[in-house]
Amino acid sequence: MSDRLYIFDTTLRDGEQSPGCSMNIEEKLRIAHALAALGVDVIEAGFPVASPDDFTAVNRIAAEVPNAMIAGLARAHPKDIDGVAEAIKPAGDRGRIHTFIATSPIHMEAKLRMSPDEVVERAVAAVKQARNLVANVEFSAEDAGRSDDDFLCRIVEKVIDAGASVINIPDTVGYMTPDEFGRKIKLLRERVPNADQAIFSVHCHNDLGLAVANSLAAVENGARQVECTINGLGERAGNAALEEIVMILKTRADRYNIDTGIDTTKIVQTSKLVSQITGMPIQANKAIVGANAFAHESGIHQDGVLKHKKTYEIMTPESVGWNTNRMVLGKHSGRAALKARYVELGVTLDDEQLVAVFERFKALADKKKDIFDEDLQAILNEDAEINTEHVKLVALHVASGTKDAPVAAVKLDIDGEIFEATAKGDGPVDAAFKAIKSLVEPNGKLLLYSVNAITAGTDAQGEVTVRLQDGERIVNAQGSDTDIVVASAKALIAALNKLPNMHAREVHAQYSGV
Repeated sequence: MSDRLYIFDTTLRDGEQSPGCSMNIEEKLRIAHALAALGVDVIEAGFPVASPDDFTAVNRIAAEVPNAMIAGLARAHPKDIDGVAEAIKPAGDRGRIHTFIATSPIHMEAKLRMSPDEVVERAVAAVKQARNLVANVEFSAEDAGRSDDDFLCRIVEKVIDAGASVINIPDTVGYMTPDEFGRKIKLLRERVPNADQAIFSVHCHNDLGLAVANSLAAVENGARQVECTINGLGERAGNAALEEIVMILKTRADRYNIDTGIDTTKIVQTSKLVSQITGMPIQANKAIVGANAFAHESGIHQDGVLKHKKTYEIMTPESVGWNTNRMVLGKHSGRAALKARYVELGVTLDDEQLVAVFERFKALADKKKDIFDEDLQAILNEDAEINTEHVKLVALHVASGTKDAPVAAVKLDIDGEIFEATAKGDGPVDAAFKAIKSLVEPNGKLLLYSVNAITAGTDAQGEVTVRLQDGERIVNAQGSDTDIVVASAKALIAALNKLPNMHAREVHAQYSGV
Protein backbone atom coordinates (compact mmCIF):
# COMPACT_ATOMS: atom_id res chain seq x y z
CA MET A 1 0.00 0.00 0.00
CA SER A 2 1.17 3.52 -0.77
CA ASP A 3 1.85 6.11 1.90
CA ARG A 4 -0.15 9.36 2.28
CA LEU A 5 1.13 12.92 2.03
CA TYR A 6 -1.14 15.74 3.23
CA ILE A 7 -1.26 18.84 1.05
CA PHE A 8 -1.51 22.09 3.00
CA ASP A 9 -2.27 24.96 0.63
CA THR A 10 -1.34 28.47 1.76
CA THR A 11 -2.16 30.38 -1.45
CA LEU A 12 -4.72 32.47 0.45
CA ARG A 13 -2.27 33.39 3.21
CA ASP A 14 1.39 33.24 2.15
CA GLY A 15 0.48 33.51 -1.53
CA GLU A 16 -1.55 36.65 -0.90
CA GLN A 17 1.49 38.18 0.81
CA SER A 18 3.19 38.41 -2.59
CA PRO A 19 3.41 42.11 -3.49
CA GLY A 20 0.31 43.06 -5.49
CA CYS A 21 -1.55 39.79 -4.86
CA SER A 22 -4.14 41.11 -2.43
CA MET A 23 -7.56 39.50 -2.95
CA ASN A 24 -11.03 40.54 -1.84
CA ILE A 25 -13.34 38.24 0.09
CA GLU A 26 -15.30 36.97 -2.92
CA GLU A 27 -12.09 36.20 -4.81
CA LYS A 28 -10.74 34.27 -1.83
CA LEU A 29 -13.95 32.25 -1.67
CA ARG A 30 -13.69 31.36 -5.36
CA ILE A 31 -10.13 30.13 -4.90
CA ALA A 32 -11.01 28.27 -1.69
CA HIS A 33 -13.82 26.39 -3.46
CA ALA A 34 -11.40 25.55 -6.29
CA LEU A 35 -8.82 24.26 -3.80
CA ALA A 36 -11.42 22.08 -2.11
CA ALA A 37 -12.46 20.68 -5.50
CA LEU A 38 -8.79 20.08 -6.30
CA GLY A 39 -8.58 17.91 -3.20
CA VAL A 40 -6.19 19.77 -0.90
CA ASP A 41 -6.30 18.51 2.67
CA VAL A 42 -5.80 21.83 4.47
CA ILE A 43 -6.60 25.35 3.27
CA GLU A 44 -4.79 28.06 5.19
CA ALA A 45 -7.47 30.68 4.65
CA GLY A 46 -5.64 33.69 6.08
CA PHE A 47 -4.28 35.59 9.06
CA PRO A 48 -7.49 36.65 10.88
CA VAL A 49 -5.95 39.36 13.10
CA ALA A 50 -4.27 41.06 10.12
CA SER A 51 -7.47 42.95 9.21
CA PRO A 52 -11.27 42.79 9.55
CA ASP A 53 -11.49 41.67 5.90
CA ASP A 54 -9.04 38.82 6.56
CA PHE A 55 -11.10 37.70 9.55
CA THR A 56 -14.29 37.78 7.48
CA ALA A 57 -12.68 35.86 4.63
CA VAL A 58 -11.46 33.09 6.95
CA ASN A 59 -14.83 32.98 8.68
CA ARG A 60 -16.78 32.69 5.43
CA ILE A 61 -14.43 30.08 4.00
CA ALA A 62 -14.84 28.07 7.22
CA ALA A 63 -18.62 28.31 6.83
CA GLU A 64 -19.00 27.82 3.08
CA VAL A 65 -16.15 25.61 1.82
CA PRO A 66 -16.67 21.87 2.43
CA ASN A 67 -14.36 18.87 2.80
CA ALA A 68 -10.99 20.51 3.46
CA MET A 69 -9.65 21.42 6.89
CA ILE A 70 -9.64 25.20 7.33
CA ALA A 71 -6.65 26.75 9.10
CA GLY A 72 -5.94 30.25 10.31
CA LEU A 73 -2.50 31.61 11.18
CA ALA A 74 -1.72 33.07 14.60
CA ARG A 75 1.37 34.43 16.25
CA ALA A 76 2.07 32.93 19.66
CA HIS A 77 -0.07 35.63 21.28
CA PRO A 78 -3.37 35.06 23.15
CA LYS A 79 -5.25 37.66 21.05
CA ASP A 80 -4.16 36.06 17.78
CA ILE A 81 -5.14 32.58 18.92
CA ASP A 82 -8.56 33.70 20.14
CA GLY A 83 -9.08 35.46 16.81
CA VAL A 84 -8.33 32.35 14.79
CA ALA A 85 -10.56 30.20 17.00
CA GLU A 86 -13.45 32.59 16.42
CA ALA A 87 -12.82 32.87 12.68
CA ILE A 88 -12.69 29.11 12.03
CA LYS A 89 -15.57 28.25 14.38
CA PRO A 90 -18.03 27.48 11.51
CA ALA A 91 -15.70 24.70 10.33
CA GLY A 92 -16.29 22.74 13.55
CA ASP A 93 -13.96 19.77 13.82
CA ARG A 94 -12.42 20.76 10.45
CA GLY A 95 -10.85 23.85 12.00
CA ARG A 96 -7.14 24.18 12.75
CA ILE A 97 -5.17 26.81 14.64
CA HIS A 98 -1.71 27.29 13.15
CA THR A 99 0.50 29.13 15.63
CA PHE A 100 4.15 30.04 15.21
CA ILE A 101 7.17 31.66 16.81
CA ALA A 102 10.71 32.18 15.52
CA THR A 103 13.41 29.80 16.77
CA SER A 104 16.63 30.84 14.99
CA PRO A 105 19.25 32.84 16.94
CA ILE A 106 19.02 35.83 14.61
CA HIS A 107 15.22 35.98 14.90
CA MET A 108 15.14 35.46 18.66
CA GLU A 109 17.80 38.08 19.29
CA ALA A 110 17.14 40.72 16.64
CA LYS A 111 13.38 40.44 16.10
CA LEU A 112 11.79 38.93 19.21
CA ARG A 113 14.43 40.14 21.69
CA MET A 114 13.66 37.04 23.74
CA SER A 115 15.85 34.35 25.30
CA PRO A 116 15.52 30.73 24.15
CA ASP A 117 13.80 29.86 27.44
CA GLU A 118 11.25 32.65 26.90
CA VAL A 119 10.57 31.43 23.38
CA VAL A 120 9.90 27.89 24.61
CA GLU A 121 7.62 29.21 27.34
CA ARG A 122 5.67 31.37 24.88
CA ALA A 123 5.34 28.50 22.37
CA VAL A 124 4.07 26.04 24.99
CA ALA A 125 1.56 28.56 26.33
CA ALA A 126 0.28 29.30 22.82
CA VAL A 127 -0.18 25.63 21.95
CA LYS A 128 -1.95 24.91 25.23
CA GLN A 129 -4.31 27.83 24.69
CA ALA A 130 -5.03 26.73 21.13
CA ARG A 131 -5.54 23.10 22.16
CA ASN A 132 -8.17 24.21 24.69
CA LEU A 133 -10.08 25.87 21.85
CA VAL A 134 -9.79 23.36 18.99
CA ALA A 135 -8.82 19.73 18.56
CA ASN A 136 -6.30 20.33 15.76
CA VAL A 137 -3.25 22.50 16.47
CA GLU A 138 -0.20 23.04 14.27
CA PHE A 139 2.99 24.61 15.57
CA SER A 140 5.61 26.22 13.32
CA ALA A 141 9.18 26.99 14.31
CA GLU A 142 9.79 30.01 12.11
CA ASP A 143 13.22 30.01 10.43
CA ALA A 144 13.76 26.42 11.55
CA GLY A 145 16.24 26.02 8.71
CA ARG A 146 18.71 28.29 10.51
CA SER A 147 17.79 27.13 14.02
CA ASP A 148 20.10 25.20 16.32
CA ASP A 149 19.28 21.48 16.18
CA ASP A 150 19.41 20.95 19.94
CA PHE A 151 17.10 23.89 20.60
CA LEU A 152 14.75 22.77 17.84
CA CYS A 153 14.53 19.29 19.36
CA ARG A 154 13.78 20.82 22.74
CA ILE A 155 10.97 23.12 21.60
CA VAL A 156 9.38 20.48 19.35
CA GLU A 157 9.22 18.00 22.21
CA LYS A 158 7.62 20.61 24.49
CA VAL A 159 4.92 21.70 22.05
CA ILE A 160 3.98 18.12 21.22
CA ASP A 161 3.54 17.51 24.95
CA ALA A 162 1.41 20.68 25.06
CA GLY A 163 -0.98 19.31 22.41
CA ALA A 164 0.37 20.11 18.94
CA SER A 165 -0.49 17.33 16.50
CA VAL A 166 1.34 18.85 13.49
CA ILE A 167 4.89 20.18 13.68
CA ASN A 168 5.94 22.45 10.84
CA ILE A 169 9.63 22.91 10.07
CA PRO A 170 9.89 25.90 7.71
CA ASP A 171 12.85 26.94 5.62
CA THR A 172 11.51 30.46 5.98
CA VAL A 173 14.24 32.22 4.02
CA GLY A 174 14.99 29.50 1.47
CA TYR A 175 18.51 29.05 2.80
CA MET A 176 18.89 25.29 3.03
CA THR A 177 19.98 22.71 0.47
CA PRO A 178 18.12 19.42 0.02
CA ASP A 179 20.66 17.22 1.80
CA GLU A 180 20.83 19.61 4.78
CA PHE A 181 17.07 19.92 5.06
CA GLY A 182 16.47 16.21 4.71
CA ARG A 183 18.98 15.52 7.50
CA LYS A 184 17.26 18.05 9.75
CA ILE A 185 13.86 16.35 9.37
CA LYS A 186 15.43 12.94 9.97
CA LEU A 187 17.27 14.21 13.05
CA LEU A 188 14.09 15.62 14.60
CA ARG A 189 12.10 12.46 13.97
CA GLU A 190 14.87 10.34 15.51
CA ARG A 191 15.87 12.51 18.47
CA VAL A 192 12.56 13.95 19.70
CA PRO A 193 11.15 11.31 22.11
CA ASN A 194 7.48 11.97 21.28
CA ALA A 195 7.96 12.57 17.54
CA ASP A 196 5.64 9.66 16.74
CA GLN A 197 2.73 11.62 18.26
CA ALA A 198 2.77 14.31 15.54
CA ILE A 199 2.84 14.69 11.78
CA PHE A 200 5.93 16.53 10.56
CA SER A 201 5.30 19.24 7.99
CA VAL A 202 7.55 21.48 5.90
CA HIS A 203 7.11 24.96 4.44
CA CYS A 204 9.92 25.81 2.02
CA HIS A 205 10.62 29.15 0.36
CA ASN A 206 12.21 29.48 -3.04
CA ASP A 207 14.86 32.18 -2.55
CA LEU A 208 17.54 29.93 -4.06
CA GLY A 209 15.17 27.99 -6.31
CA LEU A 210 15.20 24.94 -4.02
CA ALA A 211 11.73 25.00 -2.45
CA VAL A 212 10.42 21.93 -4.28
CA ALA A 213 13.70 20.01 -3.95
CA ASN A 214 13.88 20.75 -0.22
CA SER A 215 10.25 19.71 0.26
CA LEU A 216 10.89 16.39 -1.48
CA ALA A 217 14.03 15.79 0.60
CA ALA A 218 11.88 16.28 3.69
CA VAL A 219 9.27 13.83 2.39
CA GLU A 220 12.02 11.28 1.76
CA ASN A 221 12.99 11.66 5.42
CA GLY A 222 9.54 11.25 6.90
CA ALA A 223 7.67 14.55 6.55
CA ARG A 224 4.05 13.78 5.73
CA GLN A 225 2.62 17.25 5.17
CA VAL A 226 3.91 19.76 2.62
CA GLU A 227 2.88 23.41 2.71
CA CYS A 228 2.75 24.88 -0.77
CA THR A 229 0.91 27.28 -3.06
CA ILE A 230 -0.65 27.29 -6.51
CA ASN A 231 1.91 28.54 -9.07
CA GLY A 232 4.49 28.83 -6.28
CA LEU A 233 3.14 32.20 -5.10
CA GLY A 234 4.45 33.63 -1.85
CA GLU A 235 6.74 36.05 -0.09
CA ARG A 236 9.79 37.17 -2.08
CA ALA A 237 10.64 34.37 -4.56
CA GLY A 238 7.61 32.35 -3.45
CA ASN A 239 6.93 28.91 -2.01
CA ALA A 240 7.10 25.34 -3.19
CA ALA A 241 4.63 24.98 -6.08
CA LEU A 242 1.76 22.61 -5.32
CA GLU A 243 1.49 21.43 -8.92
CA GLU A 244 5.16 20.49 -9.05
CA ILE A 245 5.15 18.60 -5.74
CA VAL A 246 2.02 16.65 -6.67
CA MET A 247 3.09 15.75 -10.19
CA ILE A 248 6.58 14.69 -9.14
CA LEU A 249 5.06 12.25 -6.66
CA LYS A 250 2.58 10.99 -9.26
CA THR A 251 5.03 10.76 -12.16
CA ARG A 252 7.74 9.17 -10.02
CA ALA A 253 5.49 6.81 -8.07
CA ASP A 254 8.15 4.18 -8.67
CA ARG A 255 10.46 6.14 -6.37
CA TYR A 256 8.07 7.63 -3.79
CA ASN A 257 4.94 5.43 -3.66
CA ILE A 258 3.08 8.26 -1.92
CA ASP A 259 -0.47 9.44 -2.68
CA THR A 260 -1.71 13.02 -2.22
CA GLY A 261 -5.45 12.82 -2.81
CA ILE A 262 -5.21 15.61 -5.41
CA ASP A 263 -7.39 15.46 -8.54
CA THR A 264 -4.56 16.33 -10.91
CA THR A 265 -6.92 16.96 -13.84
CA LYS A 266 -8.02 20.16 -12.07
CA ILE A 267 -4.50 21.58 -11.69
CA VAL A 268 -4.45 23.74 -14.82
CA GLN A 269 -7.86 25.32 -14.28
CA THR A 270 -6.98 26.10 -10.65
CA SER A 271 -3.66 27.56 -11.73
CA LYS A 272 -5.34 29.81 -14.29
CA LEU A 273 -7.96 30.95 -11.77
CA VAL A 274 -5.28 31.97 -9.27
CA SER A 275 -3.27 33.72 -11.98
CA GLN A 276 -6.27 35.67 -13.22
CA ILE A 277 -7.43 36.73 -9.75
CA THR A 278 -4.01 37.73 -8.45
CA GLY A 279 -2.81 39.26 -11.70
CA MET A 280 0.39 37.20 -11.56
CA PRO A 281 1.01 35.79 -15.07
CA ILE A 282 2.34 32.25 -15.41
CA GLN A 283 5.68 32.15 -17.21
CA ALA A 284 5.49 30.18 -20.44
CA ASN A 285 8.18 27.68 -19.40
CA LYS A 286 6.72 27.09 -15.93
CA ALA A 287 6.63 23.36 -15.15
CA ILE A 288 3.23 21.67 -15.43
CA VAL A 289 1.08 24.79 -15.94
CA GLY A 290 3.13 26.97 -18.32
CA ALA A 291 1.91 27.44 -21.88
CA ASN A 292 5.02 25.67 -23.20
CA ALA A 293 4.99 22.81 -20.68
CA PHE A 294 3.80 20.38 -23.37
CA ALA A 295 4.93 22.28 -26.48
CA HIS A 296 7.49 20.88 -28.92
CA GLU A 297 9.29 22.95 -31.55
CA SER A 298 12.48 21.01 -32.24
CA GLY A 299 12.14 18.79 -35.30
CA ILE A 300 13.78 15.91 -33.45
CA HIS A 301 11.32 16.28 -30.55
CA GLN A 302 8.32 16.60 -32.86
CA ASP A 303 9.33 13.47 -34.74
CA GLY A 304 9.72 11.54 -31.50
CA VAL A 305 6.38 12.68 -30.06
CA LEU A 306 4.55 11.84 -33.27
CA LYS A 307 5.98 8.33 -33.13
CA HIS A 308 5.42 7.84 -29.42
CA LYS A 309 4.42 10.58 -26.97
CA LYS A 310 6.50 9.14 -24.14
CA THR A 311 9.70 9.84 -26.04
CA TYR A 312 9.52 13.44 -24.78
CA GLU A 313 6.46 13.61 -22.51
CA ILE A 314 6.82 12.02 -19.07
CA MET A 315 3.17 12.80 -18.27
CA THR A 316 0.16 13.49 -20.46
CA PRO A 317 -1.25 17.01 -20.87
CA GLU A 318 -4.68 15.62 -19.99
CA SER A 319 -3.42 14.30 -16.64
CA VAL A 320 -3.00 17.86 -15.34
CA GLY A 321 -5.99 19.41 -17.07
CA TRP A 322 -4.62 20.58 -20.41
CA ASN A 323 -6.94 19.86 -23.32
CA THR A 324 -5.06 19.24 -26.54
CA ASN A 325 -8.22 19.08 -28.65
CA ARG A 326 -9.60 22.22 -30.28
CA MET A 327 -13.04 23.40 -29.13
CA VAL A 328 -15.75 22.86 -31.71
CA LEU A 329 -18.24 25.23 -30.10
CA GLY A 330 -19.22 28.17 -32.29
CA LYS A 331 -21.92 30.76 -32.84
CA HIS A 332 -24.47 28.07 -33.72
CA SER A 333 -23.94 26.14 -30.49
CA GLY A 334 -26.69 26.12 -27.88
CA ARG A 335 -26.84 26.40 -24.09
CA ALA A 336 -26.87 22.65 -23.59
CA ALA A 337 -23.61 22.16 -25.50
CA LEU A 338 -21.96 25.05 -23.66
CA LYS A 339 -23.08 23.77 -20.28
CA ALA A 340 -21.88 20.25 -21.10
CA ARG A 341 -18.45 21.57 -22.10
CA TYR A 342 -18.13 23.50 -18.85
CA VAL A 343 -19.00 20.31 -16.95
CA GLU A 344 -16.15 18.57 -18.79
CA LEU A 345 -13.90 21.42 -17.64
CA GLY A 346 -15.00 20.85 -14.04
CA VAL A 347 -17.34 23.86 -13.82
CA THR A 348 -21.00 23.54 -12.82
CA LEU A 349 -23.28 26.45 -13.75
CA ASP A 350 -26.76 27.05 -12.38
CA ASP A 351 -29.48 28.35 -14.73
CA GLU A 352 -28.89 32.01 -13.88
CA GLN A 353 -25.12 31.73 -14.35
CA LEU A 354 -25.61 29.85 -17.63
CA VAL A 355 -27.77 32.64 -19.06
CA ALA A 356 -25.12 35.28 -18.28
CA VAL A 357 -22.20 33.17 -19.51
CA PHE A 358 -24.07 32.11 -22.67
CA GLU A 359 -24.70 35.74 -23.58
CA ARG A 360 -20.98 36.50 -23.36
CA PHE A 361 -20.15 33.31 -25.26
CA LYS A 362 -22.44 34.33 -28.14
CA ALA A 363 -20.90 37.80 -28.25
CA LEU A 364 -17.44 36.28 -28.51
CA ALA A 365 -18.53 33.69 -31.10
CA ASP A 366 -19.70 36.53 -33.34
CA LYS A 367 -16.18 37.96 -33.25
CA LYS A 368 -14.06 34.86 -33.77
CA LYS A 369 -14.57 31.58 -35.57
CA ASP A 370 -12.94 29.15 -33.17
CA ILE A 371 -13.71 29.03 -29.45
CA PHE A 372 -11.11 27.32 -27.24
CA ASP A 373 -11.27 26.10 -23.66
CA GLU A 374 -9.07 29.04 -22.67
CA ASP A 375 -11.72 31.37 -24.11
CA LEU A 376 -14.40 29.68 -22.01
CA GLN A 377 -12.29 30.08 -18.87
CA ALA A 378 -11.79 33.78 -19.65
CA ILE A 379 -15.54 34.24 -20.17
CA LEU A 380 -16.22 32.54 -16.85
CA ASN A 381 -13.75 34.65 -14.88
CA GLU A 382 -14.92 37.88 -16.50
CA ASP A 383 -18.52 36.96 -15.71
CA ALA A 384 -17.67 36.56 -12.01
CA GLU A 385 -17.20 40.33 -11.75
CA ILE A 386 -20.69 41.20 -13.03
CA ASN A 387 -22.43 41.44 -9.67
CA THR A 388 -19.80 43.77 -8.21
CA GLU A 389 -19.77 46.35 -11.01
CA HIS A 390 -20.40 49.97 -10.09
CA VAL A 391 -18.80 51.15 -13.33
CA LYS A 392 -19.72 49.56 -16.66
CA LEU A 393 -18.32 50.13 -20.11
CA VAL A 394 -21.11 51.19 -22.44
CA ALA A 395 -19.10 52.23 -25.48
CA LEU A 396 -15.52 52.94 -26.52
CA HIS A 397 -14.22 54.48 -29.72
CA VAL A 398 -10.53 55.05 -30.40
CA ALA A 399 -8.92 56.77 -33.37
CA SER A 400 -5.20 56.46 -33.92
CA GLY A 401 -2.70 56.66 -36.74
CA THR A 402 0.96 57.17 -37.56
CA LYS A 403 0.82 60.97 -37.54
CA ASP A 404 -2.11 61.96 -35.31
CA ALA A 405 -2.24 61.64 -31.51
CA PRO A 406 -4.63 58.83 -30.53
CA VAL A 407 -8.00 59.98 -29.19
CA ALA A 408 -10.43 57.86 -27.16
CA ALA A 409 -14.12 58.57 -26.58
CA VAL A 410 -15.68 56.56 -23.77
CA LYS A 411 -19.19 56.20 -22.39
CA LEU A 412 -19.56 54.72 -18.89
CA ASP A 413 -22.54 53.67 -16.78
CA ILE A 414 -21.65 54.65 -13.20
CA ASP A 415 -24.25 53.42 -10.74
CA GLY A 416 -26.98 53.82 -13.36
CA GLU A 417 -25.96 57.26 -14.64
CA ILE A 418 -24.30 57.75 -18.04
CA PHE A 419 -21.07 59.74 -18.31
CA GLU A 420 -19.01 60.51 -21.41
CA ALA A 421 -15.46 61.79 -21.92
CA THR A 422 -12.74 62.06 -24.53
CA ALA A 423 -8.98 62.18 -24.05
CA LYS A 424 -5.75 62.11 -26.02
CA GLY A 425 -2.89 59.79 -25.12
CA ASP A 426 0.51 58.50 -26.16
CA GLY A 427 -1.22 55.46 -27.62
CA PRO A 428 -4.77 54.11 -27.97
CA VAL A 429 -4.65 52.31 -24.61
CA ASP A 430 -3.23 55.36 -22.85
CA ALA A 431 -5.97 57.54 -24.37
CA ALA A 432 -8.69 55.10 -23.29
CA PHE A 433 -7.28 54.92 -19.74
CA LYS A 434 -7.14 58.72 -19.46
CA ALA A 435 -10.73 59.06 -20.65
CA ILE A 436 -11.98 56.45 -18.18
CA LYS A 437 -10.01 57.80 -15.23
CA SER A 438 -11.30 61.31 -15.93
CA LEU A 439 -14.78 60.10 -15.02
CA VAL A 440 -14.23 58.09 -11.83
CA GLU A 441 -12.85 58.76 -8.37
CA PRO A 442 -10.43 57.61 -7.03
CA ASN A 443 -8.05 57.25 -9.96
CA GLY A 444 -5.63 54.72 -8.52
CA LYS A 445 -1.96 54.55 -9.49
CA LEU A 446 -1.19 52.08 -12.30
CA LEU A 447 1.44 49.61 -11.06
CA LEU A 448 1.17 46.94 -13.75
CA TYR A 449 -0.20 46.60 -17.26
CA SER A 450 0.42 43.32 -19.10
CA VAL A 451 -1.03 41.65 -22.17
CA ASN A 452 -1.25 37.96 -23.02
CA ALA A 453 -2.87 36.17 -25.93
CA ILE A 454 -5.33 33.60 -24.58
CA THR A 455 -5.15 31.44 -27.72
CA ALA A 456 -3.33 31.47 -31.05
CA GLY A 457 -4.41 33.30 -34.19
CA THR A 458 -4.97 36.90 -35.24
CA ASP A 459 -8.54 36.69 -33.93
CA ALA A 460 -7.37 35.47 -30.50
CA GLN A 461 -8.69 37.08 -27.38
CA GLY A 462 -6.20 39.29 -25.64
CA GLU A 463 -6.14 39.09 -21.87
CA VAL A 464 -5.03 42.26 -20.10
CA THR A 465 -3.98 42.38 -16.46
CA VAL A 466 -4.08 45.69 -14.58
CA ARG A 467 -2.78 46.40 -11.08
CA LEU A 468 -3.86 49.61 -9.33
CA GLN A 469 -2.85 51.15 -6.02
CA ASP A 470 -5.08 53.54 -4.08
CA GLY A 471 -3.35 54.47 -0.84
CA GLU A 472 -2.45 51.19 0.85
CA ARG A 473 -4.92 49.15 -1.20
CA ILE A 474 -3.58 47.21 -4.20
CA VAL A 475 -6.00 45.46 -6.55
CA ASN A 476 -5.65 43.31 -9.67
CA ALA A 477 -8.15 42.73 -12.43
CA GLN A 478 -8.33 41.23 -15.89
CA GLY A 479 -10.23 41.97 -19.06
CA SER A 480 -10.42 39.97 -22.27
CA ASP A 481 -11.59 40.77 -25.77
CA THR A 482 -10.55 40.23 -29.37
CA ASP A 483 -9.84 44.00 -29.43
CA ILE A 484 -6.88 44.62 -27.14
CA VAL A 485 -7.91 48.23 -26.44
CA VAL A 486 -11.35 47.09 -25.34
CA ALA A 487 -9.75 44.36 -23.23
CA SER A 488 -7.56 47.02 -21.62
CA ALA A 489 -10.56 49.22 -20.84
CA LYS A 490 -12.41 46.25 -19.33
CA ALA A 491 -9.42 45.42 -17.14
CA LEU A 492 -9.05 48.99 -15.88
CA ILE A 493 -12.77 49.25 -15.12
CA ALA A 494 -12.73 45.89 -13.31
CA ALA A 495 -9.82 47.13 -11.18
CA LEU A 496 -11.54 50.45 -10.45
CA ASN A 497 -14.63 48.54 -9.32
CA LYS A 498 -12.50 46.85 -6.65
CA LEU A 499 -11.29 50.10 -5.14
CA PRO A 500 -13.23 51.43 -2.12
CA ASN A 501 -15.62 54.39 -2.31
CA MET A 502 -15.90 54.24 -6.09
CA HIS A 503 -18.09 57.00 -7.49
CA ALA A 504 -18.35 59.38 -10.44
CA ARG A 505 -16.37 62.58 -10.53
CA GLU A 506 -18.30 65.83 -10.67
CA VAL A 507 -17.75 66.53 -14.35
CA HIS A 508 -19.56 68.09 -17.26
CA ALA A 509 -21.40 65.84 -19.66
CA GLN A 510 -18.42 66.08 -22.01
CA TYR A 511 -14.83 66.19 -20.79
CA SER A 512 -11.76 66.83 -22.90
CA GLY A 513 -8.69 65.40 -21.22
CA VAL A 514 -6.18 67.05 -23.48
